[in-house]
This record gives sequence, structure tokens and C-alpha cells, in this order.
Amino acid sequence: MKILLLGGSSFLGRAYAVEALARGHQVTTFNRGRSAADLPGVEAVRGDRDSAEDLARLIDGRTWDAVVDTSAQQPAQAVLTARLLRERAGHYTFVSSVHAFADWPARVIGEDSPLHPCPADTPPDQPFSAALKAGCERAVLEGFGAGRSLVLNSGLLIGPYEIGGRLPWWLERMARGGRVLAPGDPHRTMQVIDVRDFAAFGLDLLTAGTAGRFLTTAPPGRLSFGEWLETCRTVAGATDTELVWVPDAPLLAEGPDRVEPWSELPLWAPDLPEIAGTWLADTGRAEAAGLRCRPFAETARDTWDWLRTRGPAEDTAADGRKGRPGTATPMGIEPGKERRLLAALA
Repeated sequence: MKILLLGGSSFLGRAYAVEALARGHQVTTFNRGRSAADLPGVEAVRGDRDSAEDLARLIDGRTWDAVVDTSAQQPAQAVLTARLLRERAGHYTFVSSVHAFADWPARVIGEDSPLHPCPADTPPDQPFSAALKAGCERAVLEGFGAGRSLVLNSGLLIGPYEIGGRLPWWLERMARGGRVLAPGDPHRTMQVIDVRDFAAFGLDLLTAGTAGRFLTTAPPGRLSFGEWLETCRTVAGATDTELVWVPDAPLLAEGPDRVEPWSELPLWAPDLPEIAGTWLADTGRAEAAGLRCRPFAETARDTWDWLRTRGPAEDTAADGRKGRPGTATPMGIEPGKERRLLAALA
């Protein structure tokens, strides 16, 4: 098949390109060429998806069997590409997110849960919000046609080349050794999916011409936070690391050392009503359609191997924490704050 990837250089787009090339497909990528190098074997077309001129140059003389859109963040972007590609491709996969659902993360969600009420004709350049993904979905379905469109609502993606830095942070924190603040309940379960498994499932559906919606993440209850941390410690070879478990309540107590869930201790989702459904998405439809998820130990091991060979790839804040390039909030807790909390609470 001839496949167009809107994106296709880093993390999810890269995973799609690797899998598609391995299956013998012809792959065209369309991106600005800023986030990462293109993979050998793809036809790389440079351009900005916000530019009608660049998109016109992309489609000039080209057609594809399918499109995979991993990069639309604004409904206006999805409107433009869906309309332009409607007569140039047979199938459109749009990678959305669990954020598109109005009830997430407070409640359990499934494919039929209500979406945020964001219209397809939302003006461009809106400030980031969870609702925008829902508007992107509507733009694709209206502009390309529901019968030829596939929406994959992604859960949290992890694996080699990870952009968010959550699994890399925990692996590197374990490698530093010492006493590690382990938040909350070690038996609390979580839902994370290897980016390679997501791409493989997406391509299975694409090649079959499947339309509709699939909530695509690991099944609920498959991995606990305790298993996550223990696996990270083992993979990083951190024999001198001690996990010190501290309940949610003291970490959330108001004060200068209050810990921010999710960012300061990545993927920590405490027992709060407003986020009770974070790790409970219903994946039954995706599993029935063939979704398979590799063991977390394999993902952690491959990510650790990548971390040791990639070289410097992140900004470092003044306090030593790692952050994505260009982001204001570094990922992970400041070491001095971690030590204070352990001394006071453990």
C-alpha cells in the first residue's frame, strides 16, 4: 500500500513509519523536518500542514491508499487536510486521544462516551485544550466521510523515542540510586501502551479498511504502579535503589512541598474523584479487533537501551530535572524536595 503519514519523524509517527516499512508499504511523510530525521526508505516531503500552498505541493501528482494523521492539534488543520485528501486517498486514520471524551478522566469511558462539544469549524490557533481533539475528529469525519475514516483514541503512549519523558524519567531516577519516593498505592493499576503496539494495531485496521472508533490503550488492570517501579528499577540495574512508599494524602497536603500529580512524580494519579477513571478506559472493542500489548518489561528494557545510546536530547533545568525542549515545566520532582519529603514522611 501507499501510505501518507502527516507527521512521521518522531515517536508515534516514527513508530508508524517503521512498522509500515517493515510490512513492505510505500511511505510518504509530510512534516517540517524539525523534530527528528526522516527514516531511510520514506519519501519525505517538507511543509507546514497549516499552509494550503504546502499541502497543494504535497498532493501535486500524488495519490495514496491511506493517510495516517498523527499531528493535527487544531480542528482547522484537520478540516484542511481531510478536504484536500478526500479525492487523493482511500482511507483516513486520525490518531485522537482519550482527552477528546468529556467524561475522562473522572469516569470510565468507552467508544460511545460523549465527546467534548468542540465543532469542526472552530477558528484556528486556539489555546491548547482537551476539547480540540474532539473538534479534530469531527473535522475528519465530516470532511473525509465516516465510512472511510478511522479514529483511534490513544491512551498514554510509552516506549523508545518517547517524547513525554515519563518512562525515561523513572528509569533515569532509578539509575541514580538512593531512596526513591514511591507515591500512593503500589497496587493501584494503570493503563499504558507501547507506541509500537499502537502503530501495529493501527496499521492492521488500516490495511483492512476498517472504519469507526477504537479506544486504544492497554487493558485495565494489566499493570500496577508497584510493578511499574520495580520493573524500572530492575531494568536500570539499580541494585542500590530503595523504594519508599508514601500515601497520597501527605503528598497532596497544602504547603511548599506539596507534590503535583502526574508531572512531579510522572504517572502518579492519586485517589481523587476528579481523576477516578484515569486508568479505567474500556478497551474491549480494540481487544476484540486484535489489539495485543507486549509485556511492560520489554518496553522498559528497550526504552532503557535507547536512553543509553541516544545522547543528549533534552533541556536540563537549573535544578537538574529533565524537560522536553521548549517546555516550561520540567518533568520530575526536584531532588532536594524529594529528600525533604522522604525525611519528613517516610
